[in-house]
Amino acid sequence: MVGGWTEELLRPAGMTAGSKHCCDTRGMRRNRSLLQKGRTALKVVILGTAGYRPNDHRQTTCVMLPESGVLLDAGTSIYRAAEYLTTDTLDIFLSHAHLDHIFGLTVLHDLLHLRPLSRVTLHAEAEKLAAVEQHLFHPSLFPVRPPLDTEILAAEVQLACGGRLTSFPVVHPGGARGYRIDWPDRSLAYVTDTTANIDAPYVQHIQGVDLLIHECHLPDGKDKFARLTGHSCLTPVAQVAAYAEVGRVVLIHMNPLAEGDDPLGVDNVKSIFPHIEVARDRQEFEF
Repeated sequence: MVGGWTEELLRPAGMTAGSKHCCDTRGMRRNRSLLQKGRTALKVVILGTAGYRPNDHRQTTCVMLPESGVLLDAGTSIYRAAEYLTTDTLDIFLSHAHLDHIFGLTVLHDLLHLRPLSRVTLHAEAEKLAAVEQHLFHPSLFPVRPPLDTEILAAEVQLACGGRLTSFPVVHPGGARGYRIDWPDRSLAYVTDTTANIDAPYVQHIQGVDLLIHECHLPDGKDKFARLTGHSCLTPVAQVAAYAEVGRVVLIHMNPLAEGDDPLGVDNVKSIFPHIEVARDRQEFEF
């Protein structure tokens, strides 16, 4: 039973209850303390929450930081970004180049018509940029390339509003990257298209973030299919959140075949990690 998971099951072999990374609430206490200091909140907009294709309620994944002029991935929901832009530039960071994460690049003409910008830059690994240029923007497929610059993903990128963006590899067919953004007084991590596991190398890179945006494509009981496709089931995501001592988890990239506001059953894992929820399209978070 999911609700019966205990602290012992969260703990790697050989680690005791007093160990540094044992499930505790230090991250959550730190977050509450920061909020009490009256700092100015930053906004995150979840433009789309579906994986691999849209359905009637969810577009594919794209996350926006309006104050920084940043998009994480370019799913079918990217057209909504025009409503939230507050900058005259836009930086798009791709996790990988599967179609549900890059299709939105083909509608940049619409976005720029609604909200003219001085610069749009696409950041990704070199092979992912090549895939976009050679395939998505191939003349036989999409002949009118939108006016955007491309940059090979740097080890560190300084963002507007004082943020510092770094990336790290995650395991997914074809390869993918997760992102972490640190400000002087808060942090965020974005992890999509990977199989959650507390022993996965990416977990060290999300340690202690205030807000973790993590994929959860499948409910519990689909572990074999999750490993095959490079996606996550619910309980392992909750375990990762507890082990990494993050403050809050927002779930994205849900299976579009699953309808409803909560296709995963998050109440079943709140005994593992209480501050977890399923995102809705256009949902805004402040942290």
